Amino acid sequence: MKLVLNGHDERYVVEQGMLNLFPGERPVYEPIGPGDDSWAVVTLREDDRCHVTVELCFRGKSLPYSLDVPLVGGEFQREGIRRRAIGKCFFLAARALTGHTPPWGMLTGVRPVKLPTRALLSGATPLQAKQELREEYYVSPDRAALAVDCAQASIAAQRSLKEGEVSLYLGIPFCPTRCAYCSFVSADVGRTLTLVEPYVDALLKEIDGTARVLAESGRTIRSFYMGGGTPTTLSARQLDRVLTRCEQVLPLEGCTELTVEAGRPDTINREKLEVLRAHGVGRVSINPQTLEDHVLEAIGRKHSSGDIQTAYDLARKVGFDCINMDLIAGLPLDSLGGFRRSLDGVLAMGPENITVHTLAMKKGSTLIQRKGALPGGEEVTQMLDYSRTTLSGGYLPYYLYRQKYMSGSLENVGWARPGTESLYNIVMMEELHTVISLGAGGVTKLIDPQSGRLLRLSNPKYPQDYLSAGEKLAEQQREMLAFFR
Repeated sequence: MKLVLNGHDERYVVEQGMLNLFPGERPVYEPIGPGDDSWAVVTLREDDRCHVTVELCFRGKSLPYSLDVPLVGGEFQREGIRRRAIGKCFFLAARALTGHTPPWGMLTGVRPVKLPTRALLSGATPLQAKQELREEYYVSPDRAALAVDCAQASIAAQRSLKEGEVSLYLGIPFCPTRCAYCSFVSADVGRTLTLVEPYVDALLKEIDGTARVLAESGRTIRSFYMGGGTPTTLSARQLDRVLTRCEQVLPLEGCTELTVEAGRPDTINREKLEVLRAHGVGRVSINPQTLEDHVLEAIGRKHSSGDIQTAYDLARKVGFDCINMDLIAGLPLDSLGGFRRSLDGVLAMGPENITVHTLAMKKGSTLIQRKGALPGGEEVTQMLDYSRTTLSGGYLPYYLYRQKYMSGSLENVGWARPGTESLYNIVMMEELHTVISLGAGGVTKLIDPQSGRLLRLSNPKYPQDYLSAGEKLAEQQREMLAFFR
């Protein structure tokens, strides 16, 4: 879609609106020609009010739309008013032209729960928070209810946090194979086996450096999450090395949640699970994504649905009383019936947590590079509707987030049996306190709860680069210590 901006340069706002209402389009900043049938001209004019006009054309059908709102407050507040007016005008124009309202209305951000959280903390009732989402942002009733439920879980988590607490993420960027939908910086262990042991050595050094920062700053770890990749790609001995070092040097005395993302059932065995339990890990993820064998094959998984049941049963026998299982709606070759069978099958196993993701077409994935029979947006919406109505019988939604290029402009939702919510997932997604991320691809978010200041520190993305990044990591640890002081 060709975009022309007059009187402003709010490209991000306009592009997000375009992706929301016209997900198949990509922005092009070129003059509009006589034969063009997909374009938008977004004009801003100001006096004591903000006047926005959007002229929109899509597939030969065109429509003008205008909106004006008062400009009040200081420059920072006025800038927010301009951006919201531009976004709202574009949304209303596109909705009038297409007759379509996305489930999340005009919201385009990753964290829609922040809006109702602020409303509730300001004294609004849950009903008022839902009404604001519906009336001001055109969010559908079911998504508004979902967001408010998650906002209430976020507030409960926030109130449980103590001063000086942080969460810790440990990244293991290796997988047995790479899934077709994945864009994370994960290495196929079959091709990078020689990197695994040196990576563990480097990770132990970063753990030591982080431990010194936490000790000097008086910080303690409230929740611990080992993710990836697939952490159980490591051998039992390697897992034991990492977790032993964590126990030896990190302030874990007040840690109430230790999670390891076991992930792929083809990496799980009794020895590894017993190592995790011996180190106090209480929550594991066993992630089928689907229980349809032909879909598993299509996404590059080298295991069957039967292997998932076997891994789950083994985790129960070893003593895990909190298990999360992930499903993805919208996978290639899947269908509404297939997704229903997968969710029903997972429910029959009885995990404490079920996370339902929506497929996002990420640039780094192999899926986007090849043609596949993907379910349409309407069918994916039906999948999520089924998950919501089915899970609401015994589970509560406790965190959610959205991504770009997501099927149907939908969402990812974590569901939990009451009392089993993952604190790490909430604090990480809602940015409630500092999350320190170790390992390749880790992004630390340092948060000052008083000022709201946020500082990001990024580790090298690739395992090979991480191995030689000792000085960079040491410098980041010095920055971390300065931030805490």
